[in-house]
Amino acid sequence: MISQLFIQNVAVIQKATIDFTAGFNVFTGETGAGKTILIQAINAVLGERTSKDIVRTGEEKAVVSALFTAVRPEIQSLLESLGYEPSEDNSILISREISADSGSSCRVNGRPATVSILKQIAGGMINIHGQHDNQQLLSPEKHLQFIDNYGDTTIELEYYRQIYRQICETQEKLSQLNLDEQQKAQQIDLLSYQINEIDAAHLQIGEEEELTAQRKIIKNSEKIQEAVGFSKELLHGTDESEGILSLYGDLLSSMDTAGEYVAEMQGVTQRLHSLYYDLEECGEEISSYLDDFEYDPRRLDEIEDRLETIHRLKRKYGSSEEAILQFCEQARSQLEQINLSDQLISQLQNQLAQLTAEGKQAAKALSILREKKAGDFIKKVEEELVYLDMPSVKLALAHSVKEMGANGMDEMEFLISANPGEPPKSMAKIASGGELSRIMLAIKNVLANKDAIDTLIFDEVDAGVSGRAAQKIGAKLQQVAKNRQVICVTHLAQVAAFAANHLKIYKTVKDGRTFTAVEVLDRNGRKEELARIIGGELITETALQNADELLKFSGN
Repeated sequence: MISQLFIQNVAVIQKATIDFTAGFNVFTGETGAGKTILIQAINAVLGERTSKDIVRTGEEKAVVSALFTAVRPEIQSLLESLGYEPSEDNSILISREISADSGSSCRVNGRPATVSILKQIAGGMINIHGQHDNQQLLSPEKHLQFIDNYGDTTIELEYYRQIYRQICETQEKLSQLNLDEQQKAQQIDLLSYQINEIDAAHLQIGEEEELTAQRKIIKNSEKIQEAVGFSKELLHGTDESEGILSLYGDLLSSMDTAGEYVAEMQGVTQRLHSLYYDLEECGEEISSYLDDFEYDPRRLDEIEDRLETIHRLKRKYGSSEEAILQFCEQARSQLEQINLSDQLISQLQNQLAQLTAEGKQAAKALSILREKKAGDFIKKVEEELVYLDMPSVKLALAHSVKEMGANGMDEMEFLISANPGEPPKSMAKIASGGELSRIMLAIKNVLANKDAIDTLIFDEVDAGVSGRAAQKIGAKLQQVAKNRQVICVTHLAQVAAFAANHLKIYKTVKDGRTFTAVEVLDRNGRKEELARIIGGELITETALQNADELLKFSGN
C-alpha cells in the first residue's frame, strides 16, 4: 500500500507530506483547494504523462515521491527483474522530478529509472478510477474489455490474435501480387530492362577504384616516365657523371679501409653495406619498371567509357558496385515473383482460406468463453448493485457477430433495465450520471477481486449521487477497504463519514500567494468538516448533529 506521499512545488501545493493508513482514506475540501492536484501527483509517480505546467509558479522544479510498504512478493520479484535491489523491509520509494524548463527524471529506491519502469512497478500496486472513467460504460468496446479482464481470456485471445496477424500478413501479400495485367506487363518490362542493363555491364566489385588508379597513371605517364628515368640516372649515372651507387661504392671502400684500423668503425661499415644492398635492389626495381613501362593512349578512352558506364549505373541503381548488384538481385527476385504470381496467388489463397477457418474456429471458442464469463460477471455486478441501492437494475448482454478483427468476431454490449418490466436498453440512452457512477463502482469492485492490486483510488466516484445512494457507496468503499487500501476524493459527507482516515485539503493566501495544505482530522475535526459539507460555510448545531450521526452510523 502507499504509506506516504510527499509533494513539493506542485501547482498551489508548496510542500506537503501526507500519511495514509491501511483501510479507507478519504480527502475532502472546498472546490479549488487542490484535490485534483493530489491525483495528478499520484499519477506522476505512476509514470503517467505530466506537464511542466504543474510546476508551481516561480519554482525550478516540482517533486513527488511515494513510499509503498508491505509490498507483495511478486512486485519485489518484478523489481529484481528490472535490476533494482529490493529493500529488507519490503518497501519501495518512487520519486519523480518535473523541471519547469525541460523534462522529468525518475528514481526507484534512489536509483535512476524510466517512466516505463515506473508504470510497470507502480501499475501493479495502484489502480485509479477517475470520474471520467464512467464514460467507458457508454462505449461497447470497453464492455468487451471488462469481460476479457474478468474472464481472464488472455491465452485464448492471444492464440486468436496470432492467427489474425497471419491472416493480415497473407492478405497484404495477396494485395501486392494481385496487379492488373497492364500493371504487371509494365513492371515486367521495367524490371527486365533494369536487370539486362546491369547484367550487360558485367560489373566487378572494386573495378571503379582500379580503373580510376589506371586512369591517373595514363594521364600522368610522361611525368612518371621522366621522374623514374631521372631517378635511374641518379642511381646508375650517365656517360658524363657518376651515379649514387658508384659514389656509394667509393664510400664503402673508404670505410672498409678505416675499419681495418679502427674497431669502432666496423659497426658503421656493416650498416652502410646493408644500406647499399637495399639501394642496389631499389635501383634494379626502378630500371625494371622503366624498361616495362608503356602506355596506350587508346586505353584511356576505354577506361573513360567504362567509368562512365559505372557512373551511369550508380546514378540509377546505387552508390557502389555492391549496391548496384544488390539492386539487380532484388529486381530479379521481384520479376521471378511476378512471373510466378499466379502460382503464388493460388498458394496464398489456399493459405488464407485455411487461416480464416482456423481464425473463425478460435474466435468461436473465444466467444463461447466470453459468453460464459459474461454471465458470471453480470451476476456479480448485479449483486454489487443491490448493495449500492440499485436492486431493480438488471443487466443483459447484447451479443452479435461481426467480421474478424483484432479482438475476435464479438460485439458485446451491456444493456440495463432500470425498472421491473422494462426491456433492457443501451446505457447511453437511459442511465443517469448517478447510475453510471454506481454501475462503474460495481464493475470496479468485481474486477478488483480478480487481481491483487493493493491500493484503489477513486476520484469523485460519487459524482451525480446523493442521499441514500451516496451512503451505500460509502459503505461499499468501507467494505472493500477491509481487504485492500482505498483512497477516495469525495464531495459528499455520506461517503466521507465511512473513512477510517479523513484528510482535509484547504488553501490559504499569504503575501498574495496561494498555499494548499493537508490536515489529518480527529473526530471533532471530522464533525466540523462533515457539517461544512452538509450545510456550507455556516455550520449550525443541526449540521453538527447530522455529522455526528453519520459518523456513528458508519462506525466512527
